[in-house]
Amino acid sequence: MKELIYQRTFLPAAEQYADRTAIISGDYSATYRQHADRVLQLTKALGERLDLTHSDRYAVMALNSHEYFELYHAAFLGGGVINPLNLRLAGKELDYIIRDSGTEVIFADQFFAAAIAQALADSDEPNHVRQIVLIGDGDVPHDMKYDDLIAGMDIVEPTEPEEEDPVILMYTGGTTGLPKGVLLDNRAEILNMYHVSMMFGFADDAVNLVQTPMFHAASMAAILGTPTSGGTAVTLPMFDPGAVMSLIEAHGVTQTMMVPTMIGMMLQHPEFAPERIASLQQLIYGASPMPAAILDKIITMFPELEILQGYGMTECSSVLTILGPEQHVPGGERLRSAGRAVPGVSLSIRDDSGTALATGETGEVWARGGNFMQKYWNKTEATEEVFEGGWYHTGDAGYLDAEGYLFLVDRVKDMIVTGGENVYSAEVESALSQHPAVEQVAVIGIPHEMWGEQVHAVVVLAAGTEATEEELQAFAKESIAGYKVPKSVEFRSDPLPLSGAMKVLKKDLRAPYWEGHGRGVN
Repeated sequence: MKELIYQRTFLPAAEQYADRTAIISGDYSATYRQHADRVLQLTKALGERLDLTHSDRYAVMALNSHEYFELYHAAFLGGGVINPLNLRLAGKELDYIIRDSGTEVIFADQFFAAAIAQALADSDEPNHVRQIVLIGDGDVPHDMKYDDLIAGMDIVEPTEPEEEDPVILMYTGGTTGLPKGVLLDNRAEILNMYHVSMMFGFADDAVNLVQTPMFHAASMAAILGTPTSGGTAVTLPMFDPGAVMSLIEAHGVTQTMMVPTMIGMMLQHPEFAPERIASLQQLIYGASPMPAAILDKIITMFPELEILQGYGMTECSSVLTILGPEQHVPGGERLRSAGRAVPGVSLSIRDDSGTALATGETGEVWARGGNFMQKYWNKTEATEEVFEGGWYHTGDAGYLDAEGYLFLVDRVKDMIVTGGENVYSAEVESALSQHPAVEQVAVIGIPHEMWGEQVHAVVVLAAGTEATEEELQAFAKESIAGYKVPKSVEFRSDPLPLSGAMKVLKKDLRAPYWEGHGRGVN
């Protein structure tokens, strides 16, 4: 019997919580019933007015909004396969993804419609785009407006999709060459939603601030879970630490997901005060390593706050492990862990030959479960390679302790090999981040004639502070082995380059050092 489809949870929630507020998006708000009605109208319009079938792709390039919620939910009701576009993509990257995906319709707001039109105009290759639909208003290129698209459409429940029907084509960030399209079906996404809800739940009185970009897999729990629980989703168009605090205060936000970079920027904001986010009951973080200093500060400052970490990737819809609040205590022995596998997911640590390693030994993290992608779009060999042996190869290096807690030490590609010794950049970054003068830090490997690579730190100091290379090296040596201590430190006044998902672009930091040395910078 079919169960793992969004229709089975979304529409009953609309009936049960009909008059509750489902979404607040700027000046816009909608009850559960109003939101569901618009989604049903949109789903019908995708087919009748845009000639899309359940397997056709439509792209979205826009800031977080209630329309973005509607476009996701319509895809899950069989309106098509949504292709959410990274907001920081350059023209050639946009062109590639639009062509590779076979996207036929693009939804864009006033901030990105012109970029879409320019990318299409500049392309020398054919694409399948038939229409650009403008979300909201603006004097930008478009064929029709979003509100006109759904206006007057009947409110009719569509035929249920199948569990194996694709629903999302989400391209990876493109920080390692050409982006790969991750094709996810109903079954994988709904299983992930259930996995997450079993670990930290979706309370019917929760107010969830959606501040991670909605093109990113980190937002999927809020996109799917909150609108089926009776809670309220509050959207922040684009991350801004001052706006985050203002929205938390204004709406009594109880729950939010943040990338560690976001948390650090909020804590360092000149208008930050603990009482401004006092309504928060649950803070979830993930998507990149959390600097030890930031985590310690949050735990100490908010002892009653329920803190959780999620680890995963786009390919698993997005969560593999969760570290619960019981482990987020000062000095906790597993505080640097990524947690244990969620129900239904298995983990294994493997060496380069694919042999399983013993407890405590470091290798590549492999995983399997029902919440994984069907394939990489148009990339059969890459799909077979990443699923070789029946497990998904994450590309992350880590180890499991005796109770199944996963400790990540680095991305495999970010590991530095210096003089035959492996140095995990995340470990060095964690050590340096605890220095009071360090605001941002990224550790990379740069060429060295004798050692092959040397450990190099790129540091941004906090305003009004000073530190020398020697001081930071001595500080790091107090907590990590001498061969791991950066042999060189580069100070920068500008913030480190970030991807659209707020991750440091290490390939950009590596590029000038490796030019002409024959090693990739990804």
